[in-house]
Amino acid sequence: MNEHDPEFTREILRKVRQIEIRSNRLVSEVFSGSYHSAFKGQGIDFEEVREYQPGDEVRTIDWNVTAKSGVPYVKQYREERELTILLAVDISKSTGYGSKNKSKREKLAELAALLAFSANRNGDKVGLLLFSDQTELYLPPTNGHKHVLRILREVLFKPAVGKSTNLCEALEMINQMTRRRAVIFFLSDFLITHKSSAEEHSAINPLFHKLSQTRLRHDLICGKIFDPKERELPNVGLVTMEDSETGDLLTIDTSDNQTRLEYKNSYERRERHFSKELKKRGIDEFLFSTDGDFSKELFSFFKVREKRRN
Repeated sequence: MNEHDPEFTREILRKVRQIEIRSNRLVSEVFSGSYHSAFKGQGIDFEEVREYQPGDEVRTIDWNVTAKSGVPYVKQYREERELTILLAVDISKSTGYGSKNKSKREKLAELAALLAFSANRNGDKVGLLLFSDQTELYLPPTNGHKHVLRILREVLFKPAVGKSTNLCEALEMINQMTRRRAVIFFLSDFLITHKSSAEEHSAINPLFHKLSQTRLRHDLICGKIFDPKERELPNVGLVTMEDSETGDLLTIDTSDNQTRLEYKNSYERRERHFSKELKKRGIDEFLFSTDGDFSKELFSFFKVREKRRN
């Protein structure tokens, strides 16, 4: 469908409005408070010390000043009023896949919308980076309802020029464009095409190095989208599969139990390795599927972050 076709324009407006209504409802009913608790107050500046008062937390006592004065003093901090949120969203060809009603890209758009509306409700600036194997679009962080609607529209419908995925380049762009400390939601299926274990080793290590660099400068959260059908092969006999990003073809016999088991084990091994490496670097991970509603998992994720801060 042509982008100048009135029918295409109506489809854009319909989908954007549909997601906007659902996101606003979830933000109002569920996410506004949890978002604030999970992220607000992380950017704090020391302001002054004052004399201890009953009810103050012991952990805020400034022991150096207390020792010198002989009277308990506590540190006071000024909460950073406004956060900067950057949604870095993968729109490479692999995100166009979906085995049921919605593609990975559509679910990524729903998550991006929910995060953007939550940020806007809390008075935070939110920006957008769309990427594939190159930067497809960058919208600098700002606030406002119209800006959030544009973010949603671009995540849903922006055509990608690149076909494959370059996660390292996307992280490099984030580090270049986002000078001030920000909350980065790095949203992708994190599928990297490899032809051998040696290539996998050489491809993965630079990615974790870049993730570590970004984590040192920002509050980095990796949101990983997956489709259930990607985790296991169906038993349907001989199948020729095409890599959506490289175009490579591979014929396999899915009726072979060993083939299906090896595929499943390989996928799970990659998932465990990826999660383990993120945890080792102090990077939060949020997993969600094309098959189902991610709002409960996201709410639980926010609550875990809130508990960790207290």
